[in-house]
Amino acid sequence: MTESSPTQSTTNYHQSAVMTTTESKTTNNTKESNPTQSTTNYHQSAVMTTTVRPSTYKTTESETTQITTSVSSVVTTRKGPVTCNENDISGGNQSDCVPPAVMELVGESEKLNNETLPGFLERLMVVSGNNTKNISKSPDTISSIVKALSNVANRSLLLSMPINKQSTENILKIAGLLTSDETKATWDTLNKNDKTTSSGTENARGNKSSSASLLNLFESVAALVVNESFSVETPFIHLNRTQLKTKLTFNNVFNTSMEIDISEASGGSQYITTIVFASMDNVLPPRDENNSSSMVINGKVVLAKTAAKIGNISITSEILNDTLKNPKCVFWNFTLFDGLGGWSDWGCSLLSHNNETISCSCNHTTCFSMLMSPEIIEDENINDITIIGVGISMASLVICLITEALTWKKISTNTTAFLRHVSIINIAVSLLIANIWFIIGAYITDDSKKKNPALCAAVTFFIHLFYLAMFFWMLASALLLLYRTVFVFEGGLSKTSMLVIGFVLGYAAPLVIAVTTMAVTVPSHKYIRENHGCWLNWEDSKALLAFLAPALMIVAINFLILLVVIYKMVSRRGVKNTGQGKEQHVLVVIARSLAVLTPFFGLTWSLGIGTIIAPKNKEVNFAFVFFNSLQGCFIWVFGTLLDKKVRSETIKYLSSQDKLVTG
Repeated sequence: MTESSPTQSTTNYHQSAVMTTTESKTTNNTKESNPTQSTTNYHQSAVMTTTVRPSTYKTTESETTQITTSVSSVVTTRKGPVTCNENDISGGNQSDCVPPAVMELVGESEKLNNETLPGFLERLMVVSGNNTKNISKSPDTISSIVKALSNVANRSLLLSMPINKQSTENILKIAGLLTSDETKATWDTLNKNDKTTSSGTENARGNKSSSASLLNLFESVAALVVNESFSVETPFIHLNRTQLKTKLTFNNVFNTSMEIDISEASGGSQYITTIVFASMDNVLPPRDENNSSSMVINGKVVLAKTAAKIGNISITSEILNDTLKNPKCVFWNFTLFDGLGGWSDWGCSLLSHNNETISCSCNHTTCFSMLMSPEIIEDENINDITIIGVGISMASLVICLITEALTWKKISTNTTAFLRHVSIINIAVSLLIANIWFIIGAYITDDSKKKNPALCAAVTFFIHLFYLAMFFWMLASALLLLYRTVFVFEGGLSKTSMLVIGFVLGYAAPLVIAVTTMAVTVPSHKYIRENHGCWLNWEDSKALLAFLAPALMIVAINFLILLVVIYKMVSRRGVKNTGQGKEQHVLVVIARSLAVLTPFFGLTWSLGIGTIIAPKNKEVNFAFVFFNSLQGCFIWVFGTLLDKKVRSETIKYLSSQDKLVTG
């Protein structure tokens, strides 16, 4: 039995559905199919597959519809391919070498431009057609052609070259040869090597699976085709691009029919690209989350992609083998097994099933773990905590700012109190703005990110800037506490000087870090991550360290300051005068706030390191999301609410307003 599945979302909402049915492996020829993983943005995808027939039948194909956008840059990580010589070609020994013409075209594919692209694809199509025997026997030839096609997608993206209808047709014809029945044994060899050696082809997502890399190629084609309606039919692959509708019907495509239902479509391009594969089950392996291959596929693979935001997507398809039972809706998760990928049923449900048709529905969302983890854990509980926690956090920050505004004149009675509340306000404002930009980034689809990377880069810049500003204002608050304690309330800098220092530290320092990070990484296209939403890159440039290092360093400094201040305050007994007594009260409030917030933030972002070290550990991701999403609530409670004077003045204000209303 194999499984098929749509793509995983990352940092944003995307829907996918895949239907498979189980069958004992001893009575079946296992065939594989699998859709792709979606990125961190709103992508919709659905995959419908059914299990393979018993051994007396020919294995069937899988149906998958997906909406994702990822350009795979395939790199050979196995032994370098060997070029065939004349004796290899004439003698028929072509399983361990690549034709010279193919090798030459792989090199050319790295330098394509808008003028050379059409002619290159024409030549690659001819060369591939003339070497079908070699393709069916040589894993290196398949990997080399996939690499050439992936370079086409990469160059098209880099140079903003849309792929026209003729070029699309050539790509589908070339790729179709790689999925024919004759290549099944070769793909089995590639997938076996990938599974046992974690080698093969590796793309921009970090996938190490040759078959998943080919699937990523089709996602790229779906994202890069020209923005007009057209269709292309080839012997192995059909592509259709049309206006987005709530219901799409496909009749008699490779002898099967299916329907796609789309709800709540809005924003983005109102086009949808669908690709139907006749034999993708020859390519994709059947492994699931438990690394089991006990499930098989019984349907056509269908990939669907749109830039529009879709709330939910469902797919209804014909069953090719009605003797197979126990259907299961799943999606392909590229991050499983260290980048090899596998099938997962998270977020997908079976709507209906009878002897003729089956219907699946999927709905995926993103979570805060994208802020630290290079990969995304798809879990309903994590997503629910993120949504609820962020809502509580933002509401708490708004309440905090309103409270500060209403009581400002009463609570800022001395220099220390004034500077403390300036720090609290800026901490709250910084986190609130960072959360708002995070939400904006969540609504940017991968299609939009690839077509307009500057938009995602801008969002990433502001998220980076204001999260850093929150930490630097916490540092400013700690330094204020240390300064006022050491100078024992007398002499030193003026209020204006300390205010200027606070704003320079709170905003200028984060700005320098954020701008430098962008300036260093943007020219090499390594500023933002390839998928999982708009956030700093980790895999290629380690740009995420520009946030992680300052944040954790500030937490450590605040710990040290807190220890020094506690020692000073404990060793100092008594207060010299009333004015100093008021300042002493404010310092106690600051110390108490830092005593809670510093360990809290330290724990939170230490867990963030855990998501980098163990990105697939659900417990670590769960804990990080929980603490991260409640930061605003903690700032309100320990920064404002537990300040006795703030509470007293707030109650007085509300009471006076109540009297005015009732009076």
